[in-house]
Amino acid sequence: MRLRYHSFQLQLKHTFTIAHDSRDVQPTLIVELSDDGLTGFGEATTNPYYGITMAGMTEALERVREQVEHYTWGSPEELWDRVHPLLKDNPFAQCALDNAAHDLFARKQGLPLYRQWGLETGTVPATNYTIGIDTIDKMVAKLKEFPWPLYKIKLGTSHDLDIVRELRRHTSSPFRIDANCAWSAEEAIANSGPLKALGVEFIEQPLPAADVAGMKEVFTQSLLPVIADESCIVESDVERCRGLFHGINIKLTKCGGLTPARRMIQKARELGLKTMVGCMTESSIGIAAIGQLLPLLDYVDMDGNLLIANDPATGVEFDKDGRFVLSNRSGIGAALKTGR
Repeated sequence: MRLRYHSFQLQLKHTFTIAHDSRDVQPTLIVELSDDGLTGFGEATTNPYYGITMAGMTEALERVREQVEHYTWGSPEELWDRVHPLLKDNPFAQCALDNAAHDLFARKQGLPLYRQWGLETGTVPATNYTIGIDTIDKMVAKLKEFPWPLYKIKLGTSHDLDIVRELRRHTSSPFRIDANCAWSAEEAIANSGPLKALGVEFIEQPLPAADVAGMKEVFTQSLLPVIADESCIVESDVERCRGLFHGINIKLTKCGGLTPARRMIQKARELGLKTMVGCMTESSIGIAAIGQLLPLLDYVDMDGNLLIANDPATGVEFDKDGRFVLSNRSGIGAALKTGR
């Protein structure tokens, strides 16, 4: 087994602004696992909000190189358990490694990963396309530039309802709202009625994760469903979301990869919570990994590769309805472009 990794600077098509961050470039790390002439890929982006740097991820991976390359591990889940004690402080690095292991093992069996898990395509949810915070005119221009069947609108300004009202004038596509912890309980409850009337499906993480009392109010009084993001990072968070949210948005990078994400989805279903997986502006490598989970999901946010101008990978395709096309290629179906 050989472990390698590659760093890339993903150039965003537009400055991407949310309530607590703004960026034009997204650094990303792609892990490559090779064995018996086959290669699997996994990815994790850096994230200043969570203290994740490129140096930190590569240092974490070096800690587990021996376990990865020189020990026998029979499944991605076994590898995850083996290295987790050394990677607890860097779930983003563990995500990239875990996803590469899943990709490689499915390739060895000659199966698409979702089929190796026993899943079928069926009807899968469409992805939204994200419109980051900007002036209203620029947000309208971004929407017009990229006609799409479903949009996520980032909010957290002093004029959030004005933004949504103006965007609604230019499309009939449904909206999802992501406030990224920027609202109070009072704002979330007050905004829910007008937003519902404007064709919004749900509100994602309206309050800071620490405001549990406020979320109880929002959960019972909001006219729209609320979905957890920053309140649901790791497996132990899922049960705590019951009675506070109607569903959870799992980020592979935050929880540590496909292995724990599948367990989180199962737990959420047992609790009657809706399931969603979101991206962190990854390239096609990270997006293709998310795609393998689609048959298990109610919602998905997997537009990362659509937001960048220099995707270093191939293998992601969407149909006219905004749905990821689950391919018959083995593994996750994505790979680095030739010469990378």
